[in-house]
Amino acid sequence: MKIAIGSDHAGFPLKEHLITYLVRRGNDVVDMGCPSMESVHYPEIAKKVANAVEAGSADKGILVCGTGIGMSMVANRVRGVRAALCNDLLSARLSREHNDANVLCLGARIIAPFLAEEVVRIWIETPFARGRHAERIAMFDC
Repeated sequence: MKIAIGSDHAGFPLKEHLITYLVRRGNDVVDMGCPSMESVHYPEIAKKVANAVEAGSADKGILVCGTGIGMSMVANRVRGVRAALCNDLLSARLSREHNDANVLCLGARIIAPFLAEEVVRIWIETPFARGRHAERIAMFDC
């Protein structure tokens, strides 16, 4: 699977950890920034990842900032992106199963790296249930 990943400075260490984890699991990972812990504007990174998913140049996206809130707000402004902030296993599973989330947002100041790995694993492995959920997703565009 091709995964676009990005973070701001607060999420940089967790992003780097997850890149190693994802590559080790056989994924093709595209790092869309940031390159260090030097301060950056998170909306720029969120837009890069969301646009890559929307354009189909990545199958899924992962965004990491301090809380995950800002990244999810920005990513969800891109048409066709369904970004979900998930810092627990149940949210990760249900965001895929019920909402067909295509961008996962994580809060580096909230989630430990070992739990982030499990959230990412479950999020990637959980299929979309379709059925009534697909009908609801079709209602997303306003």
